[in-house]
Order: sequence, then structure tokens, then C-alpha cells
Amino acid sequence: MIYLPFNTLCLSIFFLCIESGVRADFGTAAWETWWLYNGVSGPAFWGLINPQWNLCSKGRRQSPINIEPSRLLYDPQLRPIHIDKTPIRGVLRNTGQTLVLTVDRASPVRVNISGGPLTYRYQFEELYIRFGPEDVVGSEHLIQGIAFPAELQLYGFNVELYSNLSDAQQKPNGVAAVSIMIRVADEDMTKPPNSELQTLATVLKEITFRNQSAVVEPISVHGLLPETDYYMTYEGSTTHPGCWETVTWVLFNKPVYISRKNMYWLRQLKQGTPTAPKTQLWNVRPTQHLHHRTVRTNINFAQAQAKKCPTMHKETYYKANLWRPQVIP
Repeated sequence: MIYLPFNTLCLSIFFLCIESGVRADFGTAAWETWWLYNGVSGPAFWGLINPQWNLCSKGRRQSPINIEPSRLLYDPQLRPIHIDKTPIRGVLRNTGQTLVLTVDRASPVRVNISGGPLTYRYQFEELYIRFGPEDVVGSEHLIQGIAFPAELQLYGFNVELYSNLSDAQQKPNGVAAVSIMIRVADEDMTKPPNSELQTLATVLKEITFRNQSAVVEPISVHGLLPETDYYMTYEGSTTHPGCWETVTWVLFNKPVYISRKNMYWLRQLKQGTPTAPKTQLWNVRPTQHLHHRTVRTNINFAQAQAKKCPTMHKETYYKANLWRPQVIP
């Protein structure tokens, strides 16, 4: 008798159900509608269930990654990143797999992303809010193995070479993704919530279930950024299927803050419908191997000898030549 690993057996049964015409609780066998961030249709199987997503399992420039401060490479050629301040309208949607804001394509207003490590100009198109069930499991990217409660990801497509995000994400130099870590605001409000993030959160109660959406009041994408010009950057992929390796990632070196109340409402979002709510929405892909990629930064470690270097952690700084985080007593 041959014994199959549990996950392989579950996947085999699933495919048999699809081939025999049996509808599982996914509602449809279309790949785009039933993949998730957990379970038998989760990240470990994305590259197996759809040949067009094979990079999810075989790619060598996958995202997210764990950022190790000791391995950052200082690049003096890196410029500040620029994002237009023009307010935009959009729709925030619970897809059942993730939480995404899409800009109003009918609006003539466009927000451009440029500078930093980017050679081209990119047009902002989508915003993802990544989060988990608790504060220690929330961001997709990790800093020295530690997660933040949540992570904002701003996706833009190369408007100089391509006509839309769907096309650009499958082409070279197609996508720029800006990552902003989210922490929960202090009770004494010494670190107040980000005002633009608060605007996004006002509609969370309207999108508790799958396929529910809400129009968001005009927000400034630039207003979502932390007050810093420091960042890390590397070449990676989208963190949803098909894991296309066409993304230049920019990760800011400071977080923004969300209120504890709005963090609570984020975690009330469900994967399913009102009649079958299933479990909580959890849209975090596990970190991927770096595979000898370089993570560059515009943080000059040599200047940290006499003063603290900007960092994501309020009690941490870098010492030149050591390149290891030191905790202030």
C-alpha cells in the first residue's frame, strides 16, 4: 500500500472533485475565485494547481522576504522616492482572499510613483492591506524575523511601457510596490494614527464579507507615507498569484500607525458570505528565500557613529561597522 502525504492527498481529492464536476465550497473551479492564503488552496499550492502560476513554487525572486539589517547594502546612488500628493477616489473591496483598494479608473486624476530605485514612472493602481489574526502575525515582509501587525502595499504599473497593471505585472520592469509597515498607536497617542489610514478604516464595517465593497472618500496616497526618506529596495514578485517576478519593492524604514479600534475591525473581516462566513480574512503570504538577491538601502551606516540612524523600531539604532541592531538601555 502506498501512503500519500496528507496535503498531497487533499489536493488530489480536490482535483478529482473538479474533474468530476463536483462543486466544492469554493463556488467555482476558476482559479481566480477560490485561491486563499491558507488551507489546501493556500500559498504552498498556488504553483501546483495552475500552470500559469508556476513561479509561485519555482521562482527565485519571490516576495515577501525577511529583511536582515546585517546584510543590507548601502547604495549612495539611491534617490528619495516621490509619490504625487493629489487625492484620489477608490473602492475598497473584500475579495474573500484579500483586502484591496482600486482607484477609480474613470477619474482623470492619476498618482505617479517615481524616483528611488525606479528608472521609469509608475502609475498607482491598487492598495493592499495585509494583516493577520494578531499583532505578531500581520505584515508579509519581516524585519529580522519579526512581523508588524499589518502592512500597506501600494502597487503601480510602468505607465511608460505598458497600458495597465494586468499587462505590466507580467512584463519586465512592470510593477513598483511600496511597502509601509503598520503599528498599533500607543494608548497615550504619542504616536497618533495616520489620518489617511483612518479614512480607509471608516468603511471596514461595510465590507465584512466576501465581495462586499465600499467607496472611499478621497485620500492622499502620499499622506499614507511615514515621515522619512529612508528605505530598503530589492527585486521581487507580487505576493498573490501568479507571483510574477516583475516587481521593484521599496520598503520604508518607519511605520505608520493605526488605532487599536480599527485594527480590531480589520480582524473582523471574513473570507465567506453572510450565510457562510467561514474564517477570518488572513492575507499574508509566508516569506520566500532570498536566493542571493541584494537588498539595497539609502541608509548610510557610516553616519550612525555619532547619532542614531532612522529605524523602524523606536528603541533600536545601527552602529557602523557592526551592522547589527543595538537596544538602547
